[in-house]
Amino acid sequence: MHDHHHEHHAPQGVVNLKTAFWLNLSFTLIELVGGWWTGSLAILSDALHDLGDSVSLALAWRLAHYSEREGDGRYSYGYRRFTVLGALVNIGLLVGGSLFMLSKAIPRLRQPEMPDAQGMLVLALLGIAANGVAALRLRHEHSLNARTAALHLFEDLLGWLAVLLVSLVLLIAELPILDPILSIVISLFVLYNAGRYLYQAGQLLLQRVPHDLDLADLERRLSQVPGVTAVHHTHLWSMDGEHHVFSTHLVVPRETSQAEAIEAKCAAREALEGIDIEHATIEIEYEGEVCGAKPAHVYRS
Repeated sequence: MHDHHHEHHAPQGVVNLKTAFWLNLSFTLIELVGGWWTGSLAILSDALHDLGDSVSLALAWRLAHYSEREGDGRYSYGYRRFTVLGALVNIGLLVGGSLFMLSKAIPRLRQPEMPDAQGMLVLALLGIAANGVAALRLRHEHSLNARTAALHLFEDLLGWLAVLLVSLVLLIAELPILDPILSIVISLFVLYNAGRYLYQAGQLLLQRVPHDLDLADLERRLSQVPGVTAVHHTHLWSMDGEHHVFSTHLVVPRETSQAEAIEAKCAAREALEGIDIEHATIEIEYEGEVCGAKPAHVYRS
């Protein structure tokens, strides 16, 4: 017996990524003009960084939309895992962009240049508004794809806060070295977070049990379902860090009727409530029946 349970969510995450993309791209164009206007190499460099972020958001948006497709003959579990691919590309762009900014900021420590502080102040306020709104659109998204896209925006928001701070200081004192120092700090912070997300992406690809779930506890819960004598061959992994896949074998006494077996399966499904399971498979086995899978652990009631 197999139970296939599917939950369909409105693709609000796709809408949020789309909105964030257009906000980021629009401001990037303004930033390119503003960088030329102020003569600020830091702003022009950030404009190129934002252009890379726009590419990342576009990829995240398209892959999030693609991931809403149902399973087919090629990808029987559906296309959720494509968002992990988007996350990996975003991580690569984050690392590349941060290394690029470091390559520009470190030489500036020796020969800092004085930019147009007033122009920087105006662009910083616009940048904080644009990236802040885009980041807010993604604040409740949980997939790794959306979180890495949000990290791009958070990085940009930090960058513009740094530009705002530097511009205010430069209006008072001539300390252009503050600009590259803050750029280095932000870049190192982004590299650290990119490393964390790379680790999470690797765990998703290796089908690790989600961090917030205890597989042994779930098996114990299932073993306490009335009529179930043992639980084995239980697996739980995540498609994208948000939607999970679950399978298990429930052992019932040989004399269990079909109605009782169905009742046990329904009770097992209730025990799984609260977990966002995209695909669940529950197999009923009778005592003495040969199981085709060799279990690593067996929980008995």
